[in-house]
Amino acid sequence: MFFDEMRAVDGSPRESYRNIDTWLANTNAEQLEIKRKQTEILFRRIGITFAVYGEGGDPERLIPFDIIPRIITAAEWALLEKGLAQRVNALNRYVADIYGPQEILKAGIIPEDEVLLNEGYMPEVQGVLPANGIYSHISGVDLVRVDENEFYVLEDNLRTPSGVSYVLENREVMMRLFPELFASHRIAPVENYPDYLLSTLIESAPVNCPGDPQVAVMTPGRFNSAYFEHSFLADKMGVPLVEGLDLFIEEDVVYMRTTTGPQRLDVIYRRLDDAFMDPLELRADSTLGVPGILNAYRAGNVTLANAVGAGIGDDKAIYTYVPEMINFYMGEKPILNNVPTWRCNQADDLKYVLDHLEEVVVKEVHGSGGYGMLVGPSSTKAEREKFAALLKEAPAKYIAQPTVSLSTCPTFVNEGVAPRHVDFRPFVLSGKQIRIFKGGLTRVALNEGSLVVNSSQGGGTKDTWVLEG
Repeated sequence: MFFDEMRAVDGSPRESYRNIDTWLANTNAEQLEIKRKQTEILFRRIGITFAVYGEGGDPERLIPFDIIPRIITAAEWALLEKGLAQRVNALNRYVADIYGPQEILKAGIIPEDEVLLNEGYMPEVQGVLPANGIYSHISGVDLVRVDENEFYVLEDNLRTPSGVSYVLENREVMMRLFPELFASHRIAPVENYPDYLLSTLIESAPVNCPGDPQVAVMTPGRFNSAYFEHSFLADKMGVPLVEGLDLFIEEDVVYMRTTTGPQRLDVIYRRLDDAFMDPLELRADSTLGVPGILNAYRAGNVTLANAVGAGIGDDKAIYTYVPEMINFYMGEKPILNNVPTWRCNQADDLKYVLDHLEEVVVKEVHGSGGYGMLVGPSSTKAEREKFAALLKEAPAKYIAQPTVSLSTCPTFVNEGVAPRHVDFRPFVLSGKQIRIFKGGLTRVALNEGSLVVNSSQGGGTKDTWVLEG
């Protein structure tokens, strides 16, 4: 059984969805299809696309958008907000500890090899403490709902979490096309996110910032799958969008080339993976980064948001230790629980997973985007045999979880309005304070029975309405 967010067991609409239920009852499928086509036209006009390369044909696609919003009540959000703040606080303390005294390793809470031999660990920044002690300024926490009272954390994203541009544009499109629905709800705004983000970046200025912090967004370029979001956020914040070739280092200070001469940059919201940031110290073949930028970072002359090395906190194996982190650093119990997880590098866990491949979901520790995973209940015998071999060959590269009963929301599909599985990614901003705007990215699995919500795997998005009062 899956928890239906709109309807109770007897089929009646839950209180938060009563107005949506009435609207759907008074709107036929033809009207909904007209509205769906109008949203597609608007998205194409705005240019909201993502890129999928290596599949042939046109790589630029629209992310499918579902016109029926998802509702989160004020009480539900209050719980989520507390849990998200607690979790991200603990994760930032953990990353600071790993690049500092490593107390959690000395205490034996996490095995040293799982951290110091992890590909997310960056010895190049060991001993560097960024402004405010924050490594993940922008965190995306993926949540799934399993019943009326509980959300589970599916994974943490502390490197370059994406998707917030779709949150903002989804809302704008819904407000244009369905003003009558907005009039019948008290919905928290989401358009304040760029202001929250800019405030967080400004107050994260490095210790040697000489004056008003100068901020820029750094992109790998227009061929990146999230380039729309990079340019969108730079525009909304009113800051430059730069690439590596636009920047240079002089005396451990980062400068941007402009038509009026060099301009110092103090805070860089980077959307470029760690390995490509500095060809002098990381990938020597990188043409996307800036030679010497790590020296500028170590010297306290620039803040990189998120910090190089923050990925040591969002590895899927490290995820399993977050409840222990919360207790170790904060002396608290987790408000939001993890999904139960088997660590395949442990003999007993590996044996269980191999014996139950048809029941579990197996994920690469460093995988993303829905790739490199096995969904046991929908897998073939050949797929399970392939993954069994992979697990035996390199068990430390995988974790496994039970098939989580993702909740469902009403979704307009070819067959009409039907329940489809969803997850949720709220965004947490960490500077001198934690800011969480009331909203996030709801992803929906559009195919009947599918639990894979990733856009690269055929999933779509919904507007998420957090009710006020």
